[in-house]
Amino acid sequence: MEAQNDVHSDVQLTALVAPVVNALDLDLWGIELLPQGHDKVVRIYIDSEDGVKLEECEAVSRQLSALFDVEEPISGNYTLEVSSPGMDRPLYNEAQFKLYVGSEVKLKLRVRFDGRRNLRGIITAVEDGEISMRVDDHEYTLPLESIEKAKIVPRF
Repeated sequence: MEAQNDVHSDVQLTALVAPVVNALDLDLWGIELLPQGHDKVVRIYIDSEDGVKLEECEAVSRQLSALFDVEEPISGNYTLEVSSPGMDRPLYNEAQFKLYVGSEVKLKLRVRFDGRRNLRGIITAVEDGEISMRVDDHEYTLPLESIEKAKIVPRF
C-alpha cells in the first residue's frame, strides 16, 4: 500500500492497526488498500500460529471499525475486510519472505527485469533486502523493493 493524500501513510496505518490486532493475541500479517470504483477496500490480514477463526476476524473488524470511526485514517467511503492470509498468502516484508525459503512464489515486479514483469519460481535465499529465486533454469537476485506483489503458490 502506498501513502496517498487521503490516507495515513503505510507506517501510520500499521501503527494504528497493529496494537488492536496484537491485543487480541493475533499477528498483523499485512494491509492492502485497494480502489473499488469511487470507494476503497481496506483489507487487513491477520494470522496466528493456530490459524485464524471467523470469530477472531469478526472481533478485529469490530475493534478496527470503532477505532477508524474515531481516528478517520481513510477519507471517503471504504469497506473494511479482515481475513487470514490464506494458503496463497501475500508476502509483504523480508521476514515473511524468509519464512518461505524453499517455497514457490509468484511475483509481479514494478518494472520489467530480463524482459519480464511476472516471475514464478522457488525462493532460494533472502538477505540484506534481496530475494534470490530459481525460475526455470535461471537464478535471479532481486531487491525486495522491486517487487510490487508477491504470493505463495499453494501446494496441494
